[in-house]
Amino acid sequence: MTDAPDEDRWQVVSQLVEVRSPWLSMIGERWREGAGRELEYWRVEKPDSLLVVTVHDGRLIAPVRSFRPGVGRTTLDLAGGRLDDPSTLAQTALAIVRREFKLNADDLFESQEPLNLVGWDVDSATSNQRVFGVAAKMRREVLVPDDHLGASYPATSAGGRELLSELVCLQCRAVLSEWLERHP
Repeated sequence: MTDAPDEDRWQVVSQLVEVRSPWLSMIGERWREGAGRELEYWRVEKPDSLLVVTVHDGRLIAPVRSFRPGVGRTTLDLAGGRLDDPSTLAQTALAIVRREFKLNADDLFESQEPLNLVGWDVDSATSNQRVFGVAAKMRREVLVPDDHLGASYPATSAGGRELLSELVCLQCRAVLSEWLERHP
């Protein structure tokens, strides 16, 4: 006989508080684990994220740096946004790149490559959020306005490693690292 999986031995005893907003929900709960101990846990429910490794004319490009209240500073990040439905990766990647680089065309991409079809857990201890990644190669004739371009590196292994050294967002680093594994 085998032991029951951990999730079968854990039970929610009570909910302490729930705070909802359009961006996230914070939930405090009391759980009983398999041995009978009651523990208090706090978790955050957030929409999934999609990050896009954007290649244009042989260059890895990133949008302009943005102020990030969570860390209190401006950071360089990959183009990214919410992903409401993983079946819409291609459409969502297009919308994100259009928004981040202030582009109007619908036919921006020469190709797209999902980097993970199953989202990676961002913080499985305290959050349900998953991150997905797509590599998108933009058509050469697309003009990216200079004032919406935050960084540009050769779309090579060396250029990718240089961009990786500039990124402080762990999610961005994970998605770019996956791209680097596939494009040595």
